[in-house]
Amino acid sequence: MNSLALNNKLAQESTGATRRKTSSTSNIEGTLDLRLVSICLLLLLIGVVMVYSASIASAEKQLGAANYYLNRHLIFVCLGLICGFITYSIPTNFWQRIRWICLLVVFVLLVLVLIPGIGKVVNGSRRWIDLGLFGLQASELAKLGVIIFLAGYLVKQQKNVEQSFSAFIRPLIVVVLLGILLMLEPDFGATAVLMGITMGMLFLGGVRILHFIIFMLISVASLWSVAISSPYRVKRIMSFLEPWEHSQDSGYQLVQSLIAIGRGEWFGVGLGNSMQKLFYLPEAHTDFVFAIYAEEFGLLGVVVLIALFVFLLLRAFNIARVAMSVARPYQAYLASGIGIWIGLQALVNIGVNLGALPTKGLTLPLISYGGSNLITICIALALLLRVHKENVQSQQGYSKKSVIKKSTILKEQV
Repeated sequence: MNSLALNNKLAQESTGATRRKTSSTSNIEGTLDLRLVSICLLLLLIGVVMVYSASIASAEKQLGAANYYLNRHLIFVCLGLICGFITYSIPTNFWQRIRWICLLVVFVLLVLVLIPGIGKVVNGSRRWIDLGLFGLQASELAKLGVIIFLAGYLVKQQKNVEQSFSAFIRPLIVVVLLGILLMLEPDFGATAVLMGITMGMLFLGGVRILHFIIFMLISVASLWSVAISSPYRVKRIMSFLEPWEHSQDSGYQLVQSLIAIGRGEWFGVGLGNSMQKLFYLPEAHTDFVFAIYAEEFGLLGVVVLIALFVFLLLRAFNIARVAMSVARPYQAYLASGIGIWIGLQALVNIGVNLGALPTKGLTLPLISYGGSNLITICIALALLLRVHKENVQSQQGYSKKSVIKKSTILKEQV
């Protein structure tokens, strides 16, 4: 009787534990990470508002349609959400299997954009492939493609990367080749971000500190050599160091950005009341939308915006940590790479607007006007959400297995 009673009690406890676990996670399984979704939607909303606010005057004067950029931006948002939904429905293992295909597509696009008649020249740079509705910026897909490729490489070559210099240098050769193609456009900003993503992912992959330091020094030296090799880049550096001395030529854009940020003071001048967007600050709705945001919402608004990006970055790294804890290293590296990319690009854009970094043509993720970046970022965030979904499913599997295993052991003891 005692043995039978004990068995019944054990079965009830096991069933109860399973039901409690199932009830607590059944509502989460297969659903989105609500915290991450909330942050992304809020940033998208801020982006829609700021693109309209920053572009309304220039669109009215240049195109005769105040809503021109707003309407196009809303189309990009819809396309980004559609592409994100499709990406979210695809298992992350699929991307791991086709990582070499993704890398090949990136190389092909970066070569095509350099071909006259295919690549579109804007402001002296050949960075876009004209698709009619918008120009496809190959460098944006290059960043995502490198993340997908490096995540797979780090999983396959984990031990070799930690010990062998040759295993460490092989992916760098690929990235350097991509960087050369980007510099031929030229796109110095995208090259710098690409190198930053690579260094960050390799560091998380466990490379030797000596190898990492050597690569970092070589990268910085190479980028600096490229920066001072072109007269217009030298002008940008000089205007960055002394913007007010070049306020009527190479430093004009930075000076107008600093004026906008300064006018914002603590609480801003109010939404729609910016003066610098009235034909003073060029590219106000793209690269320098942060300056207009700071002018209209002040320091308080800037703190809120930066906090949102910090929360997004922390969420990405937390998803990566959970993925690694349930033995899913590819997904962990994928999530980390996406977090590094978004965080680094936001840091560079904000730094440029504040005059802390030389002027570069990098947009603010989810905020700036631009089809390629917005759609690609939406795809990347969908990958992040997919990693979270698979993490939840893996955790449930582990929990159920542990309950069954514990129940079996106790029964055997009885």
